[in-house]
Amino acid sequence: MTSKRTTRVLGELEERLMEIVWKEHPLSVREVCARVRRTRLAYTTVMTTLDRLHTKGLLARTKQGNAFLYLPAIDHTEYQRRVIETALAPMFAQDAESVLAALIKVAASVDERNLARLERLIAEHRRRR
Repeated sequence: MTSKRTTRVLGELEERLMEIVWKEHPLSVREVCARVRRTRLAYTTVMTTLDRLHTKGLLARTKQGNAFLYLPAIDHTEYQRRVIETALAPMFAQDAESVLAALIKVAASVDERNLARLERLIAEHRRRR
């Protein structure tokens, strides 16, 4: 499941609904509506958004009576990995050095131990090749 449609960055509402389904599933449209902590959204808006997330390959669904129950097709970690890969691939193609320098700077600014983690991941990657 590496199609382009599953690696798009989500809109605000899509992201919010995915967070709800990642935390608790399976859920019906009505149950998702009840968990949205924003202004009340129309049932049809939530239903359409969940259907689009299903079409994008991010949600799976099963029929129960007249309703669909939605559950994640991929976990949050996999989603983040796909978003990062999609964003970084074109940047690496243009200027890998700058992307790597920025990555190292951000990793170190968050926690110096991230540099050791990067070194370990690079070593593991080289061993697997």
